[in-house]
Amino acid sequence: MNVALETPLAMMARTTPTEYWNDSCATAELEYAIANGAVGATSNPSIVLEVLRKEFDTWRPRIRAIGAAQRTATDVEVTWQVIEEMAAGAAALLEPIFVREAGRKGRLSIQTNPTHHADADRMLEQGRLFAALAPNMQVKFPATSAGIAAIEEATYHGVSINATVSFTLPQALAVGAAVERGLDRREADGLDITRMSPVCTLMIGRLDDWMKAVCERDDITVDPAAPNWAGLAVFKKAAAIYGQRGYRTRLLAAAYRHHLHWSELIGGDVTLTMPYQWQRRFNASSVEVRPRFTDPVPAAFVAELRARIPDFNRAYEPDGLTDAEFDTYGATVRTLRSFIASYWDLVRAIDDILLPDPDRRA
Repeated sequence: MNVALETPLAMMARTTPTEYWNDSCATAELEYAIANGAVGATSNPSIVLEVLRKEFDTWRPRIRAIGAAQRTATDVEVTWQVIEEMAAGAAALLEPIFVREAGRKGRLSIQTNPTHHADADRMLEQGRLFAALAPNMQVKFPATSAGIAAIEEATYHGVSINATVSFTLPQALAVGAAVERGLDRREADGLDITRMSPVCTLMIGRLDDWMKAVCERDDITVDPAAPNWAGLAVFKKAAAIYGQRGYRTRLLAAAYRHHLHWSELIGGDVTLTMPYQWQRRFNASSVEVRPRFTDPVPAAFVAELRARIPDFNRAYEPDGLTDAEFDTYGATVRTLRSFIASYWDLVRAIDDILLPDPDRRA
């Protein structure tokens, strides 16, 4: 490699333990990310809808072919076939990395139906189906109370999980403990775990967003910079506790809002999932690529968040939320509503292709 032409993200991937994924399953974007050192990718209803729009000329004829071949299929059934085919295509691009890294990297993360967030059995059934789509699938389960139960069972059944809809330290610790229980049960039954690579996502930007929303809702005034550190504070604290407890789950940072969500995490033995536009921004930036992961979050900001915003304490303290409260935490509800809305938007987009408007010129 010509180091003089190396991008910042490629340099990070080469010189630090910090991994990054492409936060999309779009083909061209994933190819760009892999060329710059990415070792994974992810999808969810919002992402799949974006890919459908970006790759419309590819997917429109395919969706119509599915509809023609399966005349009795519902729009929901066609939608899930499209989701699965997109995931399988991205997984194929990542498979050389998966083989090279003996299963520890090179996975495509696919999300279970967000409308099933309260049903562990349905999530588990779908998750096991997804895991069979390709050897390098990773299955997303929400860190709801039912999702935690599904995560343990899926892990026991050999599914490499990715906990999503997760923002808080209590959620991250519950995920880590559930994975340990699943791995221990699997080992006790003599089943292999060597190629499993569980991940726990913390949606750090969405926690920042929630802090700002709470300030608006409750007329709270804080230093305007303080909420931009909320997710980072939780993430770095979670990483320290994971290390202390020896959890075999890898932490992953998601939901980018500014460069601190990248630069402050460089050097950590963690994963960052980045949308294509943020990768391009970071690769064009002058931000120095150097380890900052062990740098503390500014104490004054943490103190102000703790003093002024009760929901920050709920996210920051290990016992700030019970498992039952995961489902009603503001950032959880906001994100589930968003994912469910995007899911139905995707179904409607599929409908528009299967049943195009006859009053419009083709």
